Amino acid sequence: MRMTSLFAALLGAGLLAHSPLGLAKGSLVFCSEGSPSGFDTAQYQSGTDNDVSEPLYNRLVEFERGATVVEPSLATDWSISDDGLVYTFNLRPGVKFHSNPGFTPSREFNADDVVFTFNRMLDPTHPFRLAYGTVFPYFNAMGMDKTIARVEKTGPMTVTFTLNHPDATLLQNLAMSFASVISAEYAEHLMARGTPSDITHKPIGTGPFVFARYQKDTQIRYRGNTEYWAPDQVKLDNLIYSINVDPSVRVQKLIKGECQVSIHPRPADLEALRRDESINLIEKPAYNLGYIAYNTRHKPFDQLEVRQALDMAVNKEAIIKAVFQGAGQVAVNTMPPTQWSYDESVADAPRDLDKARQLLRDAGVKEGTEITLWAMPVQRPYNPDARLMAQMLQDDWGKLGLKVNIVSYEWGEYLKRAKSGEHDTLLIGWTGDNGDPDNWLGTLYSCDAIGSHNHSMWCDPEYDALMKKAKGTSDREQRSELYRQAQHYIKQNVPITPIAHSTVSQPVSTRVQDYRVSPFGKTTFRDVGID
Repeated sequence: MRMTSLFAALLGAGLLAHSPLGLAKGSLVFCSEGSPSGFDTAQYQSGTDNDVSEPLYNRLVEFERGATVVEPSLATDWSISDDGLVYTFNLRPGVKFHSNPGFTPSREFNADDVVFTFNRMLDPTHPFRLAYGTVFPYFNAMGMDKTIARVEKTGPMTVTFTLNHPDATLLQNLAMSFASVISAEYAEHLMARGTPSDITHKPIGTGPFVFARYQKDTQIRYRGNTEYWAPDQVKLDNLIYSINVDPSVRVQKLIKGECQVSIHPRPADLEALRRDESINLIEKPAYNLGYIAYNTRHKPFDQLEVRQALDMAVNKEAIIKAVFQGAGQVAVNTMPPTQWSYDESVADAPRDLDKARQLLRDAGVKEGTEITLWAMPVQRPYNPDARLMAQMLQDDWGKLGLKVNIVSYEWGEYLKRAKSGEHDTLLIGWTGDNGDPDNWLGTLYSCDAIGSHNHSMWCDPEYDALMKKAKGTSDREQRSELYRQAQHYIKQNVPITPIAHSTVSQPVSTRVQDYRVSPFGKTTFRDVGID
């Protein structure tokens, strides 16, 4: 066997994936943070799940790389009716779906695939949805099941969305991961085989990379899509996600050249990365929020006075100093200052332990009352060390006479249990998904979002009416005024305590060409090359 053939065989088998010498020209290794729950973007919601699916799929519209602007993708153009209720999309011809060892598509992408993608989320009686046995939490949390009346094929390459009411956020929402278009033909094939869940385990999309192999807690391998509809955007032969839960391991692999892009360095590692001439540390203003969610369905957190007491006892400045180590700023509002409609007049209550103790007494909370505080097991852009933050909160609330028990689970289990409302208080956070205020104020606090991203389990009809009114107008100034009212309403009702906005730091090897940091925290490799 020739040496080049041996090298290719070893690389294809994954035997050289952890060695810098094992990288052929055109291959890139990304040090990622965790194993995904699956590759069906409509079913899962975490950043980890979205990241691993990003190479595989396209949507009708996409966000411009590194920006919040929507641009054409599987739809070449679109029109909106005067009443804002009908969106007509003209689809891109000549787009091919991927193949895998068990399936080869017999046709190109068309309107049937778009209709299937959205109808399985819209219709609870859809045959594939019933066979799959799953739900679509983000779609429902954003109220899109109530917004979209129907999705119809009006021509082989034309699709029409008819809405129940105007929604100024629709195009931004359709650019998000959950709206990735999947193959109706592949779904039919899986149904016939009796394996519909393979749509998340053996994914097929139209994206710039093709799924090759996944080994849990180790790696995910993709290969460049040689039949991609925008061939100039595919500049890598191989893309490898090297899964490393430990951030110190990720940094060492990056420094040694064993990966070329890494996610979420610890604040303590930033200075060393800045000094390393082989690494380009890209730093961006925060578009995120780390916060405490109070479960308003658990006693005593159903009482406003209790939430106010815990809120005013938090020493945010100390947390910023110890946890973020200078790579963050104190948060007082429900979304970051970089979001349009942010209201600078929203302010924290002064930190006052005596008043907090009195509020607890007034609410009938006795000294020694036990509560749980859940701490994330992983590092996130909005919280680099949840365990340390939890310990500091344990001390803050201990000064009020509360006994705080810190709880944690594996990340997938943590999210699952949190959505079902098992926690008392919870450390969590959010990186904006689409550039619209509703993605903060609606997605995290609406009644529809309970069981998804509303970890406070807070449902207020007056607040919900405000959100619906804001989404129903396309006038930005009117929307901004309504969202400013919403920010004050949340501050008064304290379903959360905002803690911090972190600076986003993305370390990238100087060998990597044209990598752009997404404001939404996505890791995108279309148009990315390597020297």
